[in-house]
Amino acid sequence: MAVTRERLEHLIARSADIVVGTDRGGTVVYYNDGAKKTLGYAPEEVLGAHVRIFYPDLDEARRVMKAMRSAESGGEGGVETFRTTFVSKAGEHIPVAISGAVLYDVLPSGERVEDGTIGFAKDLREILAKDQLATLGEVAIGVSHEINNPLAVILNQTALLEHDIARLAGEAECAVEVERLDAIRREIARISEILERLTEMASGDTYETVDYIGPARMVDLRRKEVRQAESDGRLKGARILVVDDDGGIRRSLTEILEIDGCVVESAGDGEEALAKLEAARYDAVVTDVVMPKMDGHELYMAIRERWPELPVLMMTAFHYDKDHIIKRSRLEGLSGVIFKKPVDPAKLRATLLETIEKARGRS
Repeated sequence: MAVTRERLEHLIARSADIVVGTDRGGTVVYYNDGAKKTLGYAPEEVLGAHVRIFYPDLDEARRVMKAMRSAESGGEGGVETFRTTFVSKAGEHIPVAISGAVLYDVLPSGERVEDGTIGFAKDLREILAKDQLATLGEVAIGVSHEINNPLAVILNQTALLEHDIARLAGEAECAVEVERLDAIRREIARISEILERLTEMASGDTYETVDYIGPARMVDLRRKEVRQAESDGRLKGARILVVDDDGGIRRSLTEILEIDGCVVESAGDGEEALAKLEAARYDAVVTDVVMPKMDGHELYMAIRERWPELPVLMMTAFHYDKDHIIKRSRLEGLSGVIFKKPVDPAKLRATLLETIEKARGRS
C-alpha cells in the first residue's frame, strides 16, 4: 500500500503525540489532535499565537529553538528526543521529549532560507513514573532487607528477656511484663507484614494511595486481603468502644472492626472509657484486663452499675488470671473473654456478634 501525502497528513493529525508546526517567526500554524488532547488548548486558541505559549517561559522556548539550530542536539537543523517542558492550558507542567526539524525553502539562487519548524513531542509522564517506580522498588527491597535483620535480633532478645523474667520473678508475678513483651511481638509482626507488602509492591508496576493529611496522600501498605475483606453485614453500624492502654492493640482492633462496618472509638484506660460512655451510646465495650488507674474488673463493675444492659467483653493475653480479674468479672455476669495472642479477627467478630445479638434479644 502506497503512503500518499493525504494518508500521511491524516496519520500525523490523529497521532497521540504532540505535533506542532510554526512559521519562520515562531507563530503556530499546525496543531494536531494529540496536542489538543494533551495540552488542553482548542486549535483556535493557539493557531496564530507564538509557540512560547506552550513553554514555562520565553527563555525555555528560546533554548529549544537554539537547540534545533545546533549541531550538538541531533544535527544542525533538528533535534532528537530533546528534553523540555510544556505547560498545559490548566497550568500543568508536562515533561516531553521533542524530535523536530527546521524547514527550509530553496531560493532560485540555491540559498536555503528558513520557512518554519515541525516538532513531534512525546509526553514522558507515564515513562518517568515507571522509571521512578522501578527505582523506588529497588530502594524498598533494600530497606526491607536492612530492617528485617535488626527486627530478627529484637525478636530473639525479646524471647530471652521473657525467659529471664519468668526465671527471676515466676509466672504469677510477671503477667504485666509478659503482656508488654507480647505487645512488642505484635508490633514486630506488623512491621514485618508492612515490609512484606512493600516488597510485593516493589515487584509490581502499580501502587495505591490513600488520604493522609489535607491534600497529601501516602502509599497504602496494608495487605489487600485486609483492605478487601468482606463482612456479612451483621455488625455494620454497631458502635464499639475499645479500651486498652496499648496503642498498637487499639489501632489493630479498630482496623479489624471497621472492616466489618463498626463505628469504633477507643480509650487508653478505664477513666477515659467512662467519660466516653457518658457522652455517647455504644452497643458493646471491649476492654483489656490489666490497665493502669482502673483494671478490667473495676471498669466492668462501674459499667454494670450505670449501664446494666451494656455488654462488656474482656481481652487478655493470658489464660492464667493472676489477680482473678476475669474470674471475679464472670461471677458478676461478664459477657465473654477474648484471648489476644494476637487477636484472631474471626474469633473477635464471632464473640462480639453473639454478645450484641444476645443483648438486643434481652431488650
